[in-house]
Amino acid sequence: MSGRCDQQRALTCTVKPALYLNMGERPCDAAQSGVCVVDVTLPFGKTADIEEITFQNDYTASVTVRLLRRRPGHEAPAQWCTALRDLSLMDNPHSEGGSQDYYSIHRSQMRAEPDDVASVRLILKQPSSAWLSFSLKNIEMFPHTEPEPEKEVCDWLSDLTLDDHLTQPQDVPDPHTVSSSLQQMWALTEVMQSDQTTASVGRFDVDGCYDVDLISLT
Repeated sequence: MSGRCDQQRALTCTVKPALYLNMGERPCDAAQSGVCVVDVTLPFGKTADIEEITFQNDYTASVTVRLLRRRPGHEAPAQWCTALRDLSLMDNPHSEGGSQDYYSIHRSQMRAEPDDVASVRLILKQPSSAWLSFSLKNIEMFPHTEPEPEKEVCDWLSDLTLDDHLTQPQDVPDPHTVSSSLQQMWALTEVMQSDQTTASVGRFDVDGCYDVDLISLT
């Protein structure tokens, strides 16, 4: 149950002081009562869909979560409902185990959807008289956000087509122009090769005859 919503900001809310319940008209201390209530309210007129409630235990044996939900667009007054009943926070109320641990209550643990919530009431119980007081610390609530819908195959293909269009190189010459230029260069090369002479130039011949002096010098 331990954990935190580190990637989201907590909702702006007011945590009221713990109110210890009395069995009769005379006030009693926390050890004699065994039950207290902590209200966590959103700003006036605001509601929220809750994903998670986190807190640090302070010698509370179990907690019950009640929600005040106000449906938008409905004239009916807001109504209380029990979302989670008697969630155990300490294995043994008379021992230290779990008395200072951090806890997280996720919306999947609640039997009533925590949507359009205006206030959360935490009912704390501690049947043991071994502790002078009990409560919860660092209470925070985090909003629920809907996950992004999964893409269909056609959506993936559209993204790939768009990416291909965006990644095409810019300022590429027209292939027809390039082909025409290459053909002209090839034709020019053929003309130049055909104009070259095929007559061989002798090394020592002069007017078709050989010079004896040149031959003897070699």
